[in-house]
Amino acid sequence: MSIEKVREYFSRFGIEGRIREFDVSSATVPLAAKALGCEEARIAKTLSFMAGENPIVIVMAGDARVDNKKYKAAFSTKAKMLSFDEAANLVGHAVGGVCPFAVNEGVKVFLDESLKRFETVFPACGSANSAIELTISELEKYASQPVQWVDVTKI
Repeated sequence: MSIEKVREYFSRFGIEGRIREFDVSSATVPLAAKALGCEEARIAKTLSFMAGENPIVIVMAGDARVDNKKYKAAFSTKAKMLSFDEAANLVGHAVGGVCPFAVNEGVKVFLDESLKRFETVFPACGSANSAIELTISELEKYASQPVQWVDVTKI
């Protein structure tokens, strides 16, 4: 299970105990915000795309949407989200639990500027009923490397 992969990954940093698991789904921004009791914008949603021949993930604020013009400028291609099956196979996490932690080798992680307005955010942890609260610097530190900042969204 993907959450176990994330738990094991986090054990290297001693933060595996900070993972929260819910009795309800947190697979969408509204569901995660309800489960956590926070505003939707603070949910760090992670979307998976193909950028040329390579799968990537982009973590953005829960109220942000991909700006196609910015995306094309950053990646020199149109935004093409991975399907449910592609995400699980190429990234290593199924849709609803996609996160920037313990991704498959070769998957690049991008953090969107929309996150920087928050002190802490809540990304998923590999399952459709999990999250962890991290500061922005912790998110950058604990995300699978390499991490790069981009500006590809609009709010």
